Amino acid sequence: MKQIWIPKYGNSSVFELRNSPSPEPKAGEIQISVAASGVNFADLSARAGLYPDAPPLPMVVGYEVSGTVSKVGDGVTEFSVGDRVMSISRFGGYSEILCVPSLYATKIHSGADLIEAGAIPVAYLTAYLMLIRLASVRAGDSVLVHSVGGGVGLAALQLAKSRGATVIGTASAKKHDRLRSEGLDFAIDYYTQDFEKETLGFTEGRGVDIVLDAQGGKSFRKSYRCLAPLGRLFCFGLASANASSRLSAVRTLPRSLAQTPIFHPMQLMNANKGVFGINLGHLWDEPAEIREGIEAIAKLWQEGAIKPIVDSTFDFDEVGQAHLQLEKGKNFGKVLLTP
Repeated sequence: MKQIWIPKYGNSSVFELRNSPSPEPKAGEIQISVAASGVNFADLSARAGLYPDAPPLPMVVGYEVSGTVSKVGDGVTEFSVGDRVMSISRFGGYSEILCVPSLYATKIHSGADLIEAGAIPVAYLTAYLMLIRLASVRAGDSVLVHSVGGGVGLAALQLAKSRGATVIGTASAKKHDRLRSEGLDFAIDYYTQDFEKETLGFTEGRGVDIVLDAQGGKSFRKSYRCLAPLGRLFCFGLASANASSRLSAVRTLPRSLAQTPIFHPMQLMNANKGVFGINLGHLWDEPAEIREGIEAIAKLWQEGAIKPIVDSTFDFDEVGQAHLQLEKGKNFGKVLLTP
């Protein structure tokens, strides 16, 4: 089978396409013939040597796949050969064949697009855990979503709108028209506008009920100030520290960390606000939470309440271009790899 390997840390040119033996499913696992593998910022950070949870070199990254079940391991009863599925993975997703614990996969409805399915697991599960599992978003709520044109951002937009919420989003101006056509109520250009000023102006000074922020650094502080009473800030990334190499991280990471605020319990109590952190990779040992979320998302997709948006697909031998698409913020929706 084909696999994309990272033999050393570096930029988007370090990948190697190799032939490897196909893995056999262990007890409780299913083997998936991969149709699409999602590309995420964690993959970019791992490639640059900046992701502490990444496996040791040489490594195969990839957090999510869609495809068809080709074998089942002992004890697996809910899946059969030929089932079409989507799943998260504990790395290894940049592979033509992948084995995952059956607990982290779910079937997709008949007629669903397998490539679209590859755009769902990480982005929609992350957004679901923040908006629905923890924030309990409801009709009439206002939600500020940073980088709303990306994979998690669009997933959050769709989930929030499906619950009747008003959504404010930050994105480059070139994406605003399309975002409005997707239901965004108020667009902010994060290159030329102050999102705190614009958000408070749009809400007539009250602030928003929920903020989803993967920017980090000083953005967390400003997002917190955008919260209305009983508001909830969700921190799920540190994009302000993103770097294409360890050398460039020496410049960006210390500054971003120095600008990251500390929220004191007394401060939170007096302001009636909450701050949450989400890292999907650290929920691997909570399969019940993952299964509940991904099954709920699959149902919403079948009902038409959400529709994954695929920005682009790249062949395995074009993986460097796929990473650059995400790294340079050119994408509107999900970037995928296809074997």
